[in-house]
Amino acid sequence: MLEKSLQAIFLLSLVSFTYSFPLSTNKRWIINASTGQRVKLACVNWPAHLQPMLAEGLDKKPLGEIVAAVVKMHFNCVRLTWSTFMFTRPNYGHISVSQTLDSLDLKEAKQGISKNNPFILNMTHIQAYEAVVGELGAQGIMVLLDNHISKPDWCCSNTDGNGFFGDRYFDPNEWMKGLSFVADRFKEKRQVVAISLRNELRGPRQNEPDWYKYISEGARVVHKRNPHVLVFVSGLNFDLDLRFLQKSPLALDLDNKLVYEIHWYSFSQDQNMWKTQPTNIVCYKVTQSFINRAVFLTTRKNPAPLVLSEFGFDQREVNLADNLYMTCLMAYAAETDLDWALWALQGSYYLRGGLKGAEETFGALDSTWQRPRNPNFLERLRFLQTKTHVPTTSRTRTSYIIFHPLSGNCVNANARNELYASNRGPFSRWSYGGDGTPIRLMDRSLCLKVVGDGLPPMLSNDCQSNQSAWSLVSSSKLHLATKDDEHGGELLCLQVSPTNSSQVVTTKCICVGDDSSCLQNPQSQWFKLVLTNVLSLA
Repeated sequence: MLEKSLQAIFLLSLVSFTYSFPLSTNKRWIINASTGQRVKLACVNWPAHLQPMLAEGLDKKPLGEIVAAVVKMHFNCVRLTWSTFMFTRPNYGHISVSQTLDSLDLKEAKQGISKNNPFILNMTHIQAYEAVVGELGAQGIMVLLDNHISKPDWCCSNTDGNGFFGDRYFDPNEWMKGLSFVADRFKEKRQVVAISLRNELRGPRQNEPDWYKYISEGARVVHKRNPHVLVFVSGLNFDLDLRFLQKSPLALDLDNKLVYEIHWYSFSQDQNMWKTQPTNIVCYKVTQSFINRAVFLTTRKNPAPLVLSEFGFDQREVNLADNLYMTCLMAYAAETDLDWALWALQGSYYLRGGLKGAEETFGALDSTWQRPRNPNFLERLRFLQTKTHVPTTSRTRTSYIIFHPLSGNCVNANARNELYASNRGPFSRWSYGGDGTPIRLMDRSLCLKVVGDGLPPMLSNDCQSNQSAWSLVSSSKLHLATKDDEHGGELLCLQVSPTNSSQVVTTKCICVGDDSSCLQNPQSQWFKLVLTNVLSLA
């Protein structure tokens, strides 16, 4: 059986791969090294770093069906995690999956794998990992191999011994040995487009001198072994902080292969803010914090790509802070056309924190792995999976798309000049000159004009009146408002109807002033004007 399994892996590696190229960087963008065209990473995390050292969910569904679900949900890459010990210590990576499941008393998981992926059981953990990488490539999915932890376990805490160089389980030499092994082992796999040096450096030992020393050494090791892959570099404090690079940039020449990564969750700052302060103010604060901590890397003299390699929320939508944070994040990610990786794919774990079969409420799939946990959220993500900006050296025509992050829809106009909201292209293009100017539908010489409270705005030839003069009026810069002069000069904001997500209306603006006691939820009125230079958006 093992021989047949290895043969299957070999055959998978021969399947024509959609992304048959190495990736490179051009300033802040990730590009196809052969053509120079931008490649946007819209990824999902798939853990394989916990104690069973196996990609989650193989007890629930056949491997091919799990990868097919990734494709169906419109992700184009997977951040596949791994633990150092699996590749450096024979008593971890070179024993069979079956032996490990038995040692952890995971009887139900073993039975499930025997049913859905029986060929996996007699494989070593390294072979099983390669089988997952092979299937991802066979179905056209790019792979980012992420060194998540050293000793296989759930990540992360300040005291787990895996946090920083020199910790109990984090020997720098062993870490570099693991990086070298992985870079060499997968260098012929074209689907492996990137290797991340380490996830969420943290803990009491963390310091900048050691960060520069070991990150530089690890990056050079990977680049020497496999010069085709992108090298992802994370910062300090659970990968929330890259600010130290402002005063001392990383002096590293990787032939346009260096990419930085950052994480952003609702708990990255004080979650309680979302409940006790106006939502517009909090969104501004956390977005500005994110910009200060990392985004400067994309705008400095020698810019580099930045990937939001972890973000996510409880997809049951039962956590207010999570829900508000996610809409705020989506507005910023759309505006800047970030590359990203959602946490996470899995609906459950074989073993997490001592609990067998633990559910993952952040998972895109439900606990049975049969269907999406939150189909509406996947629909909201569709626009973020679209590439809205490409690098160019020539003067390219630009326009705006009006994006509504709460629904994931964009404001469009049909052939009859009627407005509607949808997350399917082609998207209407708009021009806008800044506060107090009209929002014009390009190529039709028509402007958005307010009609009245609760009514849809209209497309009009009247582009001179106050009712066609739009401004961003809140601290979040997410409210598009104008005055209704025909009804007392009231300030009205653009809104997607709470009862019909395809209908656009204007209503009284929610919490746009400086009133610190205004705790209403304004997100139905949040819109982001997304600048694009892509001529055709599907």
